[in-house]
Amino acid sequence: MVNVYEAKTSLSKLLTEVEAGEEIVISRNGRPIARLTPIQQRTEPRVLGDLAGQILVAPDFDEFTEQDERDWCGA
Repeated sequence: MVNVYEAKTSLSKLLTEVEAGEEIVISRNGRPIARLTPIQQRTEPRVLGDLAGQILVAPDFDEFTEQDERDWCGA
């Protein structure tokens, strides 16, 4: 755990530690207020179309009706 002042003055060093897998807790007046953690990188590529056939889009979903105009614009 490091205090805010120390975190501000040694941010670069703290980020190096986080890159190495460490978790840093930042405190103010002895009370934890934030956590620096490494971002988990995706190890597998995303699969496009993974939800194909599971989502239904109504044929008229992008039609803007007169009622929509009244609802959105108050006209």
